Amino acid sequence: MLLERYEPHWVAAFAEVLRLCRAAPGEVVCLLAETQSRSINIDLAELAALQAGLRPFRCVLPSPPVTTPVPLRSTGASRALAGHPAALAAIKASSLVLDLTVEGLMHAPETPEILKAGARIMVVSNEHPEALARLVPLHGDDLPVKAAVKRLRAAKRMHVTSAAGTDLHVAMSGATTAGVWGWTDRPGTLAHWPGGVVVSFPAAHSVHGRLVLDAGDINLTFKRYLTAPVVLTLEDDHITAIEGAGADAAMMRRTLSAFDRNAYAVSHVGWGLNPRARYEALSMYGQRDMQGTELRCVAGNFLFSTGANEFAGRFTEGHFDIPVFNTTIALDGEVVVREGVVL
Repeated sequence: MLLERYEPHWVAAFAEVLRLCRAAPGEVVCLLAETQSRSINIDLAELAALQAGLRPFRCVLPSPPVTTPVPLRSTGASRALAGHPAALAAIKASSLVLDLTVEGLMHAPETPEILKAGARIMVVSNEHPEALARLVPLHGDDLPVKAAVKRLRAAKRMHVTSAAGTDLHVAMSGATTAGVWGWTDRPGTLAHWPGGVVVSFPAAHSVHGRLVLDAGDINLTFKRYLTAPVVLTLEDDHITAIEGAGADAAMMRRTLSAFDRNAYAVSHVGWGLNPRARYEALSMYGQRDMQGTELRCVAGNFLFSTGANEFAGRFTEGHFDIPVFNTTIALDGEVVVREGVVL
C-alpha cells in the first residue's frame, strides 16, 4: 500500500512541470481543487510553487453530489466549478491554473471562458504522486505529438483494423484535433500530466464500422482490463449494438442505458505516444490511487472514447475512454500505427 507523505522527489516532479510551463517568479498561480481532491497533490503543488518563487493561492470548491443514475468516473469534465462567479473571477485573474480537481477541466463547460481570459491550464491528473513522478514530461516529448497532430489535421480518413476483427472507418474532414505532451507554456492553452496523446473529435456523421475490444483492452471508466471480447457496431457515429458475454459487455450495456442517446456516440479517437507510460500500470495501483491518464498515453494504443463531442453538437454526461491495443491505424492509406507499434 502506498503512503501519502511528502517525498522530496515528488516535490521535485511538480517543480519540473512548473518549469516546463515557464512559470516565472512572482507569477500568480491558482491551485484549483475540490473537497474530494487528493490533498497531497495540492500540498506538493503549493510547495513546488513556493520554492520557485511563485504566488500560489488555493481555490477549493465543494465536490458536487452524484446526480446521475450511475457514478460518474473518468469524464475529464469536473462539475465542481458549477459556474461559480467569484471562483471564475479568481481563476481568470491567474496566468497559470494548476487544475487539481478530481475529473479535471479538459471538457468542463467553464474551460473555454478561462482560456479566453488568457490563463493556461495545467491539468494534474488525480493520480497518486508516485505515478505522476514516474511520468514527468521530458524535453522532446512534444515532437512526436506535434507531428501526429499535423498528420491528423491533413488526413481525410482514418481506418482502424485488428486481428481481433476491428474494421472502423472515420471521416476526418471537419474533425478537430489536439495533442497533449505534458505541459503548457502559452496563454490560452490546456495540457494534462501525464501527457503523450493525440486525439481528434470527428464532425457529425463521420464514424461507422466495427470495433472489437479484445481481452486485455481497458475500460477506464471501470478501471478494468477486459476479460472477454466485446464487439461494438457503429452506425452514423453511434454504437448500435454491444455484443459479448460476461461482465465487460454487461456493464457497458447497463451503464450506457442510464444516459441519453448521445452517450452511445463517438467523442474522440486517437492514439498514445508516451513510450514511458506502462500498459501494466493499472494492475500496480489500487483504484483509489489511479485516474488512468497513464493508460490513455501508452504508446500505440488506439484511444476510443464515447460521449460528449461539442464539435459535433453532442452533449452528455455518459462517457467511456477505452485504450484498445494491437490495432493498425492508417491515415489516407498510410499506416501510422501497426499492430500497436507507433511507426
